[in-house]
Amino acid sequence: MKLRYSKTSPYVRKVMMVAMEAGLAADITLEPTDAWSPDTTLPQDNPIGKVPTLILDDGTILYDSPVICEYLDGLHDGPKLFPVAGPARWTALRLQALADGICDAAVLRRLEAMRPEEERSPSWIGRQRMVLVRGCDALEADAGTLAGPTTVGTLASMAALGYLDLRCDDLGWRDGRPRLAAWFEEASRRQSFRDTRPA
Repeated sequence: MKLRYSKTSPYVRKVMMVAMEAGLAADITLEPTDAWSPDTTLPQDNPIGKVPTLILDDGTILYDSPVICEYLDGLHDGPKLFPVAGPARWTALRLQALADGICDAAVLRRLEAMRPEEERSPSWIGRQRMVLVRGCDALEADAGTLAGPTTVGTLASMAALGYLDLRCDDLGWRDGRPRLAAWFEEASRRQSFRDTRPA
């Protein structure tokens, strides 16, 4: 399998954490990809032009990160990161959606802030900041669930908070969220998280 990736993408980090937890990291060849380069060939594999994009040995192409993660989780015989059915499955998928939404807002906020100052929209940046605040508040409320069995929702939340530390340190997401901060401090010791930390 080949994974088109960017080292700092939180979505890629989630995929790589799933691959490591499933014991599949050695089966994946990493292809660094600059999705923003005008010369990128990424749209030939993924019409959306985003990483991660997984190319299987038979030529099948999978995107985006929730699809790739579930595919990888189906390739191993160990404890599943995607619960099969029932409330546990919906909780894991909801947490993944929440974490991915936090990442979406953080990326949009960063991209807007990188535009020339005269083209930036302070209201758009402010809107994304409020998404981040609400998302982190929701994770604080879910801190007890996060401390339970490891699921794709757990890993997605770790990747999202790691991205906030990397790109949104002005947010101070730990402030007023003691349970989430305590959980993350402990969760950050997980080997798959440590091994996927961006340089």
